[in-house]
Amino acid sequence: MTSCCDCIGRSCNFSLKIVGFQESWQLRKGISDVGEEVDYDEELYVASNMVIWSKGSKNQASTIYKAFTVDSPVLQALWCDFTLPQEKSEKAGGSDEIVEKCICILQNSCINVHSIEGKDYIAALPFQVANVWPTKYGLLFERSNSSHEVPPSPPREPLPTMFSMLHPLDEITPLVCKSGGMFGSARVQYVADYTMRIVFLNAEPSIVMTYDTVQSLHTVWALRRVKPEEQNTVLKFSEQMGTPQHVATSSSLTAHLRSISKGDSPVGSPFQNYSSIHSQSRSVSSPSMQSRSPSISNMAALSRSHSPALGVHSFSGVQRFNFSSNTQSPKRQSITHSPNSTSSDSFLMPETEPIVPELCIDHLWTETVTNMREKNSQASKVFITTDLCEQKFLCFLVESQLQLRCVKFQESNDKSQLIFGAVTNIQAKDAAPVEGIDTLLVLEGSGNLVLYSGVVRVGKVFIPGLPAPSLTMSNQMPRPSTPLDSVSTPSKPLNKHLGPLEEGVLLSPVPELRDSAKLHDSTYVEDCTFQQLGTFIHALRDPVHNRITLELSNNTMVRVAIPEIATSELVKRCLQGVKAILPKEIAVQMLVKWYNAYNAPGGPSYHSEWNLFVTCLMNMMGYNTERLSWTRNLDLEGSLSPVIAPKKARPSETGSDEDWEYLLNSDYHRNFESHPVAKALRLDPLDVLAPKDDFPRSLSLDSSTLLFPHIPAIFFVLHLIYEELKLNSLMGEGIRSLVVLLVQLARDLKLEAYIDYYYRDYPALVKTSRQTCIIDQVQTGFMHHPTFFSAEPPSIFQWLSSCLKGEAVQPYPYLSRICERSKLVVLSVALYILGDESAVSNEASHYLYKITSGNDALVCSFRHSTSVSSLAEKLVIWMTNVGFTLRDLESLPFGVALPIRDAIYYCREQPASDWPEAVCVLIGRQDLSKQACEGNLQKGKSVMLSSDIPSGTESEEDEDGMNDMNEEVMSLIWSEDLRVQEVRRLLQSARPVRVNVVQMPEASDHEYIEEKENRLLQLCQRTMALPVGRGMFTLFSYHPVPTEQLPIPKLNLTGRAPPRNTTVDLNSGNIDVPPNMACWASFHNGVAAGLKIAPASQIDSAWIVYNKPKIAELANEYAGFLMALGLNGHLTKLATLNIHDYLTKGHEMTSIGLLLGVSAAKLGTMDMAITRLLSIHIPALLPPTSTELDVPHNVQVAAVIGIGLVYQGTAHRHTAEVLLAEIGRPPGPEMEYCTDRESYSLASGLALGMVCLGHGSNLIGMSDLNVPEQLYQYMVGGHRRFQAGMHREKHKSPSYQIKEGDTINVDVTCPGATLALAMIYLKTNNRSIADWLQAPDTMYLLDFVKPEFLLLRTLARCLILWDDILPNSKWVNSNVPQIIRENSISLHATELPSSEDLSLETLAQAHVYIIAGACLSLGFRFAGSENLAAFKCLYKYATDFLKCLSAPTASITGHYNLETCLSVLLLSLAMVMAGSGNLKVLQLCRFMHKKTGGEMNYGFHLAHHMALGLLFLGGGRYSLSTSNSSIAALLCALYPHFPVHSTDNRYHLQALRHLYVLAAEPRLLTPVDVDSNTPCYALIEVTYKGTQWYAEATEELMAPTLLPELHLLKQIRVKGPRYWELLIDLSKGTNHLKSILSKGGVLYVKLRAGQLSYKEDPMGWRSLLAQTVTHRNSEARAFKAVRRLERREMSETFELWQIKLVLEFFSSRSHQERMTRNPNRGLFMNSEFLPVMKCTIDNTLDQWLQAGGDVCLHSYLSGQPTEESQLSMLACFLIYHSVLTPGQLAAGGLEGSTNFSELLLKFKQLNMPVRALLRLAPLLLRNPQSMVL
Repeated sequence: MTSCCDCIGRSCNFSLKIVGFQESWQLRKGISDVGEEVDYDEELYVASNMVIWSKGSKNQASTIYKAFTVDSPVLQALWCDFTLPQEKSEKAGGSDEIVEKCICILQNSCINVHSIEGKDYIAALPFQVANVWPTKYGLLFERSNSSHEVPPSPPREPLPTMFSMLHPLDEITPLVCKSGGMFGSARVQYVADYTMRIVFLNAEPSIVMTYDTVQSLHTVWALRRVKPEEQNTVLKFSEQMGTPQHVATSSSLTAHLRSISKGDSPVGSPFQNYSSIHSQSRSVSSPSMQSRSPSISNMAALSRSHSPALGVHSFSGVQRFNFSSNTQSPKRQSITHSPNSTSSDSFLMPETEPIVPELCIDHLWTETVTNMREKNSQASKVFITTDLCEQKFLCFLVESQLQLRCVKFQESNDKSQLIFGAVTNIQAKDAAPVEGIDTLLVLEGSGNLVLYSGVVRVGKVFIPGLPAPSLTMSNQMPRPSTPLDSVSTPSKPLNKHLGPLEEGVLLSPVPELRDSAKLHDSTYVEDCTFQQLGTFIHALRDPVHNRITLELSNNTMVRVAIPEIATSELVKRCLQGVKAILPKEIAVQMLVKWYNAYNAPGGPSYHSEWNLFVTCLMNMMGYNTERLSWTRNLDLEGSLSPVIAPKKARPSETGSDEDWEYLLNSDYHRNFESHPVAKALRLDPLDVLAPKDDFPRSLSLDSSTLLFPHIPAIFFVLHLIYEELKLNSLMGEGIRSLVVLLVQLARDLKLEAYIDYYYRDYPALVKTSRQTCIIDQVQTGFMHHPTFFSAEPPSIFQWLSSCLKGEAVQPYPYLSRICERSKLVVLSVALYILGDESAVSNEASHYLYKITSGNDALVCSFRHSTSVSSLAEKLVIWMTNVGFTLRDLESLPFGVALPIRDAIYYCREQPASDWPEAVCVLIGRQDLSKQACEGNLQKGKSVMLSSDIPSGTESEEDEDGMNDMNEEVMSLIWSEDLRVQEVRRLLQSARPVRVNVVQMPEASDHEYIEEKENRLLQLCQRTMALPVGRGMFTLFSYHPVPTEQLPIPKLNLTGRAPPRNTTVDLNSGNIDVPPNMACWASFHNGVAAGLKIAPASQIDSAWIVYNKPKIAELANEYAGFLMALGLNGHLTKLATLNIHDYLTKGHEMTSIGLLLGVSAAKLGTMDMAITRLLSIHIPALLPPTSTELDVPHNVQVAAVIGIGLVYQGTAHRHTAEVLLAEIGRPPGPEMEYCTDRESYSLASGLALGMVCLGHGSNLIGMSDLNVPEQLYQYMVGGHRRFQAGMHREKHKSPSYQIKEGDTINVDVTCPGATLALAMIYLKTNNRSIADWLQAPDTMYLLDFVKPEFLLLRTLARCLILWDDILPNSKWVNSNVPQIIRENSISLHATELPSSEDLSLETLAQAHVYIIAGACLSLGFRFAGSENLAAFKCLYKYATDFLKCLSAPTASITGHYNLETCLSVLLLSLAMVMAGSGNLKVLQLCRFMHKKTGGEMNYGFHLAHHMALGLLFLGGGRYSLSTSNSSIAALLCALYPHFPVHSTDNRYHLQALRHLYVLAAEPRLLTPVDVDSNTPCYALIEVTYKGTQWYAEATEELMAPTLLPELHLLKQIRVKGPRYWELLIDLSKGTNHLKSILSKGGVLYVKLRAGQLSYKEDPMGWRSLLAQTVTHRNSEARAFKAVRRLERREMSETFELWQIKLVLEFFSSRSHQERMTRNPNRGLFMNSEFLPVMKCTIDNTLDQWLQAGGDVCLHSYLSGQPTEESQLSMLACFLIYHSVLTPGQLAAGGLEGSTNFSELLLKFKQLNMPVRALLRLAPLLLRNPQSMVL
């Protein structure tokens, strides 16, 4: 093997010649990004203040992965993994720990920690650190101790010397130790003994090794987390300060150890008032005082007083570790950090709280004390190594004594602690572990490199190119012709530095007998020069896996690789098996012998590894392989078994005649002779001399060899491995090699049953005549026949076949960790075919029995993750739990895999939606596994939440704010037309409008310009209304880049006039433009831009502030942007400081945006901080005596709505009381609260409605407020009540301007009160309240109510009577009072009827408003439902209103009123069809968009474009919800009174129009093809739950589609035939679907084989051509096997077995039952295929019988030899018909039978099938005539 060693030479002389810095490095096994181990090294290199982390790669070239530079010199750099415990709240079982992989860089005063994820931490160090160690839990620090630190005078406790830090953000805490006490119980105390130094720390097992400098002893401790009671013990002592008990605990760690070792230990004198025997501290400070008696120490400790000022307990704060060598005067008793620091050091503060320790060390083992202890025998190198039989050793190298001490240790049976054994010493100068092959490399004092396994010597290691140390010039020169196989010679002399990665360095362990002669000629001279220069190996370092660096004495370094123990899978398996079965000592010896043979210098090449193994193994069993014909011919390529034939290692170079004969006899020659080329060249076949058969027919075995006693055990293990390999169709070669060895052993052990078994498997390989080796009866006595050896060969196929046939089965023997496949197959068949669910649930299965030499139980638990219904599901889930993957399934033979595939097929058809990812992959449902995987992602960025494709239109058109829409999905939803582009055109406000005015001949140029500008002013009313609609259209469609500002499209209020395209501008001064006209428009523009940001985006406070504009003109947009961030939930991240900053600026818009945004983000939380923030802006919520703040009116309105949002649904009494009073707030004496009173009153009403949302009559604790009565009064008028509460002072004096008297001004209070009633009694169906809201039915009363208020009353009434709303015009008209209905004007009347007592105008207006109110409530009731009846009804009314507008009677009703009602209807339509992009509604909106003159003002445009936005809400991804909170938000947003001009906030604050966001919810379900990762069409079936209006119903939709509201649904299915079915069951809860929808609605689907997607094949006609069967390949393979059988070419019966298993599976009872239970379940093999196959095989075998096979069969049954040509067909027959062996047949007594019925009885007992009986009967009965059927 030496020839294939890795070349990893590397020179470590870096040419960094920096003066006075020290370089160091460490290596570890590489870990790839995924976390798997890979075959290269990682290096951490430290030089001065740099740390460089480099990684190797496949081609061994190392690349820099990260480089760090720090401020001060690096003392140490290391890798460390920190574990972060997960919060429980994530999910129920979420206690998984996250591991942060980090690099720690230690500097003088701090430690830097960099995690791989990119987090950086810096932890300050409170003391000088001598050393840092990475542990399993975090970092461990050793405090550095300088000798002069211990102060001579003040008595004090020793300070801890070891500290732990479990995470860079945690505190550094002292380590405690628990040592078994000599005086009773174990004690817990801080580690304060500074003579203890850590020399080694290991993570798995978690142990620490320390060295005591005084006693020169090494000790091993277990490192673990502290238990709570131990923490208390340590901390409790701090409270009982002076007790003797405490004195004892705080004594030094090793004091009692020291008092036991009766050496001369230094003990304190009584004069020093130390509180504990800190002998080692005194040995430094006062070495002269030595007391001879060791017993005084403990007495002294118990009698001394304890200084209260400085207790062990008083560590707290960071300063507590300022241990420095500096002390002030003794009186101070303080240890301060620097000479000038004051005495207020934390050690004197008794009130500081103690630190809780986190890690604890338990004493495990201490070296025994020997007389000869050297003072400095500290271990310089410690490591843990495993020997070839998995025994662990802790090895430490004591350089001063040139000793490597190895301690064997093992876990106790309950895994709780480690047990250490005796110490073995190995003489060594240096040593290093070779983990890859479980050995260690020792550098002896003489300079030899020796390989050890544990403490067993394996052999010397020889490195070509480095001299063997024993070589001197006196050696004879080797002959120049030494044939050395493959030592690669270095091309350059080695005394130059080895260049990095130039030379191949090879090594191989060499048995002593020939290490001197193995030098290559060409390097011989160089080696001699080497020797003179004295280059030798003087140290080993950086062992990784099987690579190690040698330091040479001339300061160069060489990296070498130790060869593996075996490379071929087969040899590895056999070695493992043999190792598992032999006693450990013998196993180690066997492996050592094998390793030496395998890696002899110039060892064999790869493909003869097996041959070498066979030779080696048989030699160890006592065979003489030289004399055994087949082993002798094994092609060993010149290197014969080194164990036997050392003499032959160098054959003579002359050659001999035998060589030629050997060639002629070789397989190669035979193959060549039959080669077509040989025939073409007419080469005559050479006469081959019959090989001289000097092999005697029988040989005897040498019973003294190592493995001779264990031959039966080894044979049985190899047989089990043979069975295991049968289950891997990739190991065919290995099986054939193995069977030859098995046959030889079986023949020698005289196991007839086994020989017959192998013959049936490989008829061609197992020839009849063969050499046998005779084993004497005497010697047989030496053999251990193990208990598990069975006379019948265990056969996995036979076992499965019995299971399928339903016969009783024996447990199947298996070797733990080696025959895992057999175990898996046995258990899965037991579960699936036999239906035994307990088979996989517990380890001690009665289907398997375990074979071991010792007792290493393997535990594998199977947790039921979900409630598993069927066996198929159980099987699949169990298989993934044990790590079975698709690749494993593919390499199983198809007959064995069939039951598993059947289960998978079943699960694929009917998967559950909650299976773990691995299960979904196994059953081939990547759609499910990807869904599961997406579900666990924290980031909401899914496949296609936002399109990453930059739209190509950006260059030619300005940024219109709609570029980030996901075109891909929208083009699927609306594939037939370009409606999306049309919407984009209607909503864009970034380009100038077209001003088309024809110049009249009489108009002057100046007038013409004015006319153009007036026209532009009209158009601008529309442009300014667009952003609100655009915000709806682009809702949540964009993920901002954190490093860039959010692009806000500019609001363009200029125009272009054709034909010359001249610019028209409003600022020319020709016409009067209202001041601040565009300020609200730009606010809306900012909101629209901000609403593009998806809630799942990653945004922080800094980014929000970063977007703040530099110029003041854009402040309004930024105000809107802030409000939008609140609506999508990001404003909670804004720091309080910044919020305060924005509010103090006093910019009105910013305050409005911020207050509404913050409140929306904290919806319904009653958050106190936000409440305070809002209260400042509402005078009514401030205490009466407070200073009056001058808060702008609109800000007050926003704050009041804010209160409503924050307290939504809480029914908070105080808030409700204040808001109720505020609805009727009177104007103040000084004209305060006079302007825009309506909007404030409305806001209070809306806020009150939100606070008591849906509570109805059960408003707890508010009965004394009489809320409904008070609201009724506000609605209809009457005397104002006396103002209660604390604000009565303010309202004492009435206003001087506004004369309202003491009646309520209904015009102000009615809207708020009406809507408040509607919201409080929302959906309660409360008739009595609803009757208050009935429209008046007499003319007299109608005159008292504004027609507009009738709309609100009707709306409110219908919302209360929620369940009565019906989507038809009959119901709508039923809301109109009789008097109005009777007198309504028909649309087409030309002249009006005249009437004295009726005011027609009033009636007409009341009529349209009531209809509009009813329609609006219809919109709310069916919001987002796309209900067809509701749509038709509303559409009819909308078209009616449109006709009304152009009718002659329009003037009576009033154009303004009709326009308002039409807008309301348009909004209602849009609500019902929200997100659907309905074409008819779009046409209406477009028609309204074009109307710009006349009555059309800003408010109507606003309404029309809001309707357009709702129609395409979120680009079709969002819809509206009808929950209470959504309806409240929609009432605020769609309040049916629209502003007259762009700055009009008199009746309703414009900012509230955006609250619709709170009602929007993602409901688009987009199927994504899992293979191509693109959205596609899929048919889904939605099942509605039954309700009072309709029974349970299902509806088919073509997704992508908007789903109905989830609470209405029962389940959703993706339907076939094109995609695999998928069921989402909502009866268990809607969270799963909600999370899918919120992450972009991506539902992964998987196309079935042979189907095309709906896009490529809309009608489904093309996929018929591609109909296929699922497992074509296995059928094809089976057919091939049948054809081969027909042609009589079966050389092995492996495939016949598979066909037999397939047939048996389909006829098995369990399969039949499944088919009857589920008749329409697809068969996964064609039903015609099986009978055809069965028939063919039957026919072929029967023909063979008739054509002379019966003779052959008969001779087989009677035990006579058969002719070779028939062997393979005979074997096929035997296997296919399950014929028993001749021995079993004889035992069954079939011979003497005379008639068929007798045979039938006997056959029944033998479990043989009847079809076999029919074929065998003629032979057994000898006279076929007597067959009576």
